[in-house]
Amino acid sequence: MSNEATKLDIRAMTWGWVGTPGQGATDEAAESMRLMTQRLHTNTVCLAFAGWQDTAFSTDVKFRATDNVPTISDDELRWAIREAKSLGQQVIVKPILNCLDGTWRAHINFFDVDVPCEPKWSQWFASYTEFIVHYARIAQDEGADMFCVGCEMVQSDRRADEWRAVVAAVREVYSGPVSYNCDKYQETNVTWWDAVYVISSSGYYPMDDWDNQLDRIESVVRKHQKPFFFMEAGAMSTEGSQHVPNDWNLPGGISQEAQRDWYQAMFAACDQRDWVGGWALWDWKAHLYPIEHAPNDSEYALYGKLAERVVSTRYSQ
Repeated sequence: MSNEATKLDIRAMTWGWVGTPGQGATDEAAESMRLMTQRLHTNTVCLAFAGWQDTAFSTDVKFRATDNVPTISDDELRWAIREAKSLGQQVIVKPILNCLDGTWRAHINFFDVDVPCEPKWSQWFASYTEFIVHYARIAQDEGADMFCVGCEMVQSDRRADEWRAVVAAVREVYSGPVSYNCDKYQETNVTWWDAVYVISSSGYYPMDDWDNQLDRIESVVRKHQKPFFFMEAGAMSTEGSQHVPNDWNLPGGISQEAQRDWYQAMFAACDQRDWVGGWALWDWKAHLYPIEHAPNDSEYALYGKLAERVVSTRYSQ
């Protein structure tokens, strides 16, 4: 993947989230990935999987087999990378940190001034670095084409020096392009984009607001002269999702049309900006529901839905 924005061409799906142990390295998972690449005409598979900490205020990131958390095994990750490569795909390795109590990772936070007996940023970053470097080594071993050092860590984004150290630690073991996936609306708030090769963000923007948001993001891309793509983007097949695509708790009924309309609007807006280097859309499960059940699914999945046709047409161009 090039470091020039105009040469990025990422047509990806996020596959296998949340990385449920035992779902990888199976015939069903292999068929899911094959169908994804075939039906959507992807050229890249984004492998997103979770590491865990107990709460937003814990400093111990759990990802090892001995930690007894629902994280895929190293062997399953290696299998997924190799499987994607066998299908002619580029691979993005994207470890994501979640909280076991259900708190969204964006709220992980500590005092900016250390206080005795309170959890500290230094403790958390030490554990997080161990977590992220572990997977960077696997990405290097298996020839992954890009590595993501973090995803939607909004409260931590202000800790620029610590994030620069995380990127430096990853670069010691991984030789490919490194990115950070900031959250929606945060592109202009990250001050350490110079530390990564590729700027990326989560593009969950209302369908009628894409031009405004792209204008804002473009100022960041032009300032840093870095390639950019949306490492996440998507909308649920739920009424109203086209207006609040980041809300996975919408109370509306099922609407494939809402999801389809959002994708059409997103592609139309992004296609007017030559600096948008692609998307890693959200998401495609390792174990697919029967295709006849697609009309009953209200989530982000695309399999068998109207939006799948929109993505397939755009990616095949």
